[in-house]
Amino acid sequence: MTATRSPWLIAFGAVSVVHLVLNGTGAEPWDSVTKCLIAPLLAGWAVQAGAPRLLVVALALCFLGDLFLEIDGLFIAGMAAFAGAHIAFITLFARGGAVARLRARPLIGVVYVVAAIAMVAWCWGGLEPGLKPAIPVYAALLVSTASLSLAADARAGLGGALFLVSDGIIALSEAGRVDGDAAVTGLAIMTLYILAILLLATAVVRLEHRPGPGDVST
Repeated sequence: MTATRSPWLIAFGAVSVVHLVLNGTGAEPWDSVTKCLIAPLLAGWAVQAGAPRLLVVALALCFLGDLFLEIDGLFIAGMAAFAGAHIAFITLFARGGAVARLRARPLIGVVYVVAAIAMVAWCWGGLEPGLKPAIPVYAALLVSTASLSLAADARAGLGGALFLVSDGIIALSEAGRVDGDAAVTGLAIMTLYILAILLLATAVVRLEHRPGPGDVST
């Protein structure tokens, strides 16, 4: 069975489209329900495709992050879950040799670091005191995922970049720099996030099954 014919991947695509429609129309609580199905469906495809266990762990943590962010008072818990997902992605790409390739292309890391510093600086004055210690740490993880994924594979790199932008919009909305209640903001965040995890997951599976020293191991 090809990846595009996988029932898991088809369900992932269908639920993602339904979620974006519900998100754009503010159809609560169904938008929250569909949001929390997205990562598990992709994880189901990853298992079927023989993905590394760490990828399944990353997607499971994305599910927990999605769930916690839908519950009042659990924003930090949601950030912690997504931080764990990024650590899993970072580990996957590092084990596949992305660190050495990134050393050979240091400009990638420099550009991402500068962008992250600018974003954190823009957000800083509007953040609640309880978020300020967590935001720089989380930004560092986003930058690491984005940099290492791009060093590993172009598709993965696009996924890492989209993840960074999606979470950057969330940070800007938490700081009051963009309107977090606007439908276009929610659609942008979720569209970028869905594409990000799809690109990262499919890239990891492709790298896992590609022969040679660039394989991503379990």
